[in-house]
Amino acid sequence: MKDMLKLGGLLLLITVIAATALAAVYKVTKPRILEQKRLVLERALILALPDADKTAIVPVKKDDKVLYYRGYANPDTSKFVGYAFVAYGQGYSSVIETMVGVDSTGKIIGLKVMSQMETPGLGSRIEEVKYGEKTPWFQDQFHNRNAAKLAVDKDGGKIQSITGATISSRALTKSIVAGYKILKKEISRN
Repeated sequence: MKDMLKLGGLLLLITVIAATALAAVYKVTKPRILEQKRLVLERALILALPDADKTAIVPVKKDDKVLYYRGYANPDTSKFVGYAFVAYGQGYSSVIETMVGVDSTGKIIGLKVMSQMETPGLGSRIEEVKYGEKTPWFQDQFHNRNAAKLAVDKDGGKIQSITGATISSRALTKSIVAGYKILKKEISRN
């Protein structure tokens, strides 16, 4: 019995030390993590709204939650360029988070996958840049297409799915369609 109490106390001490160390590491790294997320968001907005001045991309919020963004060509918020929204889709092994930019007619003017943890060599190819190119080939297929009418080729659409990664291809495509529907509802309310 005495040994069990001794081992239990030792285990408690190790747990307290580990939890304290973990809390200290979290406190030190939290600002860096938040800054990294801010930079990813900023870059994604610039790619989603390529004709917008980066200082003239305005978040539209409700209850401190960003619903979507409005982009303007000039810093004085004149000359409207388009809207940007984040689309979420459940892929094969992760949620695919994509920033999508559309003009006032719903035509996609830019997009950027912000986060995904799909299978390397398969689903992760949604971000693949082919040799000699500068942008991801899969994402390039979405440019100048109507966000409400997207579908992969296996579903009768014009977006070429990635071989061996149909689930990821569909997830990204369907998330854009669903996100655009939500955007249209929010725009009509404001």
